[in-house]
Amino acid sequence: MNTNATAPAIHLDGIGQIAITVSDLARSRDFYQNVLGMQFLFDAGPMSFFQCGKIRFAIGTSPDQSSPGGTILYFRVADIQQTHDLLAARGVEFIQKPHLVAKMPDHDLWLAFLRDPDGHTIGLMCEMPPTAAPK
Repeated sequence: MNTNATAPAIHLDGIGQIAITVSDLARSRDFYQNVLGMQFLFDAGPMSFFQCGKIRFAIGTSPDQSSPGGTILYFRVADIQQTHDLLAARGVEFIQKPHLVAKMPDHDLWLAFLRDPDGHTIGLMCEMPPTAAPK
């Protein structure tokens, strides 16, 4: 991995979301919303989102139906395309490039995914004005 000292600095230090994999989305959504009393935000495909203070909590089923219990940390970034490009230039391989996940009333949610050296999935998230798509 290239760690060129002249490259712009990247500091992933703000966790914006934590997600876990569940086996039954409806059952888990009911548990987190009605048993634990978490504030439900929205559904997006096979995922449900809740607000937990300043951090968003997401539950979702895995597309490959792998066992539940996986966890993903999502780091907030100001510019998802620029962060993607800088990390890719440093040799980071992305599982998914930046893509639009949900259109909210006041912003669009964009995500990208990469893996760390041990294979853990890391998410990058960016909330942009509805009309501002990455370049």
